Amino acid sequence: MPRKWGIREISILLHRWTGLLMAVFLIIVGLTGSILTFQGKLDRLLNPELHVLNPPHRPPLELAALAERAEASDPRLRVGYFWIDDDQAHMIVDGRVNPATGKRYELGFAEIILDPWSGAVLGKGGMEEEWHRPDPWRRKVFPFVYSLHTSLATNTTIGWRMIGVVALLWTLDSFVGFYLTLPRSPGPFCRRWRQAWKVKWNASSMRLQFDLHRAGGLWLWPLLFVFGWSSVMLGLTPVYEPVMKHVFDYVSIDESVGKNSLPKPLDPPALNWRQAQEAGERAMAEQAELHHFTIQRPYGMAYIDMYGAYTYCARSSIDFRGHGWDTTVLVDGNTGRLRDADLPRGQHFGNSISTVLWGIHYGDLRDWLPFRTLIFLFGLFLAVISYTGVMIWWKKRQSRGTQASLNR
Repeated sequence: MPRKWGIREISILLHRWTGLLMAVFLIIVGLTGSILTFQGKLDRLLNPELHVLNPPHRPPLELAALAERAEASDPRLRVGYFWIDDDQAHMIVDGRVNPATGKRYELGFAEIILDPWSGAVLGKGGMEEEWHRPDPWRRKVFPFVYSLHTSLATNTTIGWRMIGVVALLWTLDSFVGFYLTLPRSPGPFCRRWRQAWKVKWNASSMRLQFDLHRAGGLWLWPLLFVFGWSSVMLGLTPVYEPVMKHVFDYVSIDESVGKNSLPKPLDPPALNWRQAQEAGERAMAEQAELHHFTIQRPYGMAYIDMYGAYTYCARSSIDFRGHGWDTTVLVDGNTGRLRDADLPRGQHFGNSISTVLWGIHYGDLRDWLPFRTLIFLFGLFLAVISYTGVMIWWKKRQSRGTQASLNR
């Protein structure tokens, strides 16, 4: 008798094979994502020499002073961008142009970590490159975990895109999985659907795995969708941005780059770090008054030569995240005048959504510990739901094989 193919049968087939295709990837990103949720705290345990205690009643050095200390530590380097966390300052650097060769110096590192209060260099390395270097193993742990999470440890665009494609399948499949939980037979909808939300803990292992897969997916469906779509944002921008632009008021990266780029990169600018900091502080104060928010503390600065401009970032009352570049102004590298402002809310709704997605994906909504803990547990759940999906398929496959043998 030929098999009938309806919407549900097609959905089951899609959910089954998409899930099997994604399973290994999702187990990897789930487990590594859980680890990265508490990266800062765990790194303090592994590498205490890269973190400093906050001296009581003593503010950190000014942003410009930190940039000057970093560049003074090695005349071959220039600071690209940097920010201050709770117990260290991160400086992303690259080489200056060697006047003898016309090429940039090879530094052998991409990041400098400073003591925010003294400006002393605590360590050198790089977010992705460090785990290839002959440093102590404990310094390699988080760069490797981050690389595994974002690009399957390839550190290539192909690796990022592969994770992005899996994320797109994950996002679409979350809707298919939700549909498959809806009751099929007639009767009171809510009463029948209620069963899909329950886990029968005393049932057989097969039934328990099925309940964990179905009920767990229902209870955490909003996070499944949000993490799928935020992963598309991070790994598959050519898909994410057109969708966001079609649905919301959204300014794409290309539009932002096109609006601010110069015909020729400006290097060096007329303003030094200190002058740029003063211009950034003035521009930020003007934006705070105009948009009615409170500046809490300086966070970071950058110089972008293709823009010919400095960015100045502050933690503010309108931030979604506890860490990250949420409230930012762009000032001209020659004149110090305001070129642009990028605020987490009150400008473009689609970009505000993206900022929230960043915060959720990194487990950082105002650095709230209960939320960070929830995201840690979600990463573990993602690995569990992927594993149970594979086990359900495998046991059903074995059962079909046994039944076929009996029918011969």
